[in-house]
Amino acid sequence: MSFRLRLLLVLVLVAVTATVATAWLTLRQASQQVLDSAAADQTQVDLVTDQLTRYGQEHGTWAGVVDLVRDLRTRTGQRIHVVTESGVVLVDTDTEEGRPVRPLGSSSAIADPRPTLPSTAVGSDAEKVTRAIAGYRRAARYAACLTARGVSLDRSSGYLGLPQFVPAAQGLPDHNEDLAECKNAATLASAADGAEASRQVRACLADTAGEVRIRDPLAPITDVGPPLPPASKEEQQRCLASAFMEGVRDVTPVPVRVYFGARGEVARPLATGPLLAAAGGVALVVILGTALLSHRVLRPIRTVTTVARHLGRGELSSRVPVHGNDELATLGRSFNRMADSLQRGEERQRRLVADVAHELRTPLANLRGYLEALADGVIAPDPELFASLHEEAVLQQRIVEDLQDLALAEAGTLAYHRVAVDVAELLETCRTAHRARAEAAGVKLTVHVDPAARPDVPPGTAGPPLVSGDPDRLRQVLGNLITNAVRATAPGGSISLQATRTDTAALIRVTDTGTGIEPWALPHIFDRFWRADPARGRHTGGGGLGLAIARQIVTDHGGTITAASQVGVGTAFTITLPVLE
Repeated sequence: MSFRLRLLLVLVLVAVTATVATAWLTLRQASQQVLDSAAADQTQVDLVTDQLTRYGQEHGTWAGVVDLVRDLRTRTGQRIHVVTESGVVLVDTDTEEGRPVRPLGSSSAIADPRPTLPSTAVGSDAEKVTRAIAGYRRAARYAACLTARGVSLDRSSGYLGLPQFVPAAQGLPDHNEDLAECKNAATLASAADGAEASRQVRACLADTAGEVRIRDPLAPITDVGPPLPPASKEEQQRCLASAFMEGVRDVTPVPVRVYFGARGEVARPLATGPLLAAAGGVALVVILGTALLSHRVLRPIRTVTTVARHLGRGELSSRVPVHGNDELATLGRSFNRMADSLQRGEERQRRLVADVAHELRTPLANLRGYLEALADGVIAPDPELFASLHEEAVLQQRIVEDLQDLALAEAGTLAYHRVAVDVAELLETCRTAHRARAEAAGVKLTVHVDPAARPDVPPGTAGPPLVSGDPDRLRQVLGNLITNAVRATAPGGSISLQATRTDTAALIRVTDTGTGIEPWALPHIFDRFWRADPARGRHTGGGGLGLAIARQIVTDHGGTITAASQVGVGTAFTITLPVLE
């Protein structure tokens, strides 16, 4: 995957992650706070409603409920407004706190302290309903009386699970008189309550199933009366439940509606702490992602910059560590290739200067010594001495000219006069030019041309290979190869110049039966000033530039030159040049 694509994906990932994380955390926090707020508000509503209902059930009256509402206001922090169904305001915390009464809030609930008749326990038994009404009326009057006298009550379960009340301070001398008076008042009213309860139940059943006579719970037990007429069980249960509610209505506190809060009151704001923490977390993720991305991008650039500084200071061995295959890795490899080229160029330049100095130092020292000796009269001038000095001067001139040719060739400014060159004629010309030297060294020099059919020549007709090139420069190449071969070949040996062709190339081989080249030296034979003899003795001949010049000329002609050698057997140089179509 390319670095550009990875960079784009990382940026998209960071942006999407930051956006999604921010939205999710904000929504989650807001939703959680809304749910917490709603749960807290509902908890407060349930608390206030339960407390008021319990108060009404235990006291049988709303008298004294102000103290309870004040306590609930303190515990919940809510504005509480209690009003009966008929519109009578029992208590309002705004009024109790001496502040202007605010408009009622939209949240409200019903507190209904009235007991419910357990239909599963009563069934369709009218007598149980009558007793339940009478018993609850007596307990409610008793509780209301004690509450009015300031006696605390404890609630318990009585007949059919209906509430009954026991004074919490029973047995205390201070309340004995109150207890007795309230109990007597409730007992005196119980007979009338029983008769009224019987009448209400009878009337309800009569409305449901006609005139019915049932036993009066206060009458003697022998007065049973006729049985109930047939009626559905569900109708009887609904009738008895309605009779019970009607029978206890006047001794039970009326249901009240409780309002919470005030209209226009500012809602609880979202907690900023968690939101800021979420935003900080997202920002941290973005910062870390950006830092990681910057580190990934800038680290290779810093490395390249550092290595470039080292190269600028001359530390040409510095290289950029490369990992992967993205654009930065490609940049690092290109930079390393450039550094390698610089280092090789610097090394070649230093080696060239050293080699040139080495090649010129000895002959120049000889020339200087002989000239000083002549000037001082130490030796006498003679033709042999002048011939030796002339030979040294020619050698130095040849080295300088070779250096100039090599420099021009490597710079691409060496002039070439290209024509169609007959390879067979080229080899024959070279054989003629070097035959005298080869014969003087006792070496046989031969030429062999293997003619190949040209595309424009009928089959079976022999035709020499033709190449496009500068004949003088090509003769220079072959001359260098032949001269080296003559030096390396012992008397009695041979040098063969061969030419063959393929469909696209002409092959020229210069093969000798000389001493050969060591395998370790073979890769270096085309280097400038390189010679197999480390001492660079004069007996090896040459300035070490011939093969370097030959390779550059062949390369400029679009060809290649290679060498193969076996020590003690000989050496073969092969030149490949493109043929003319």
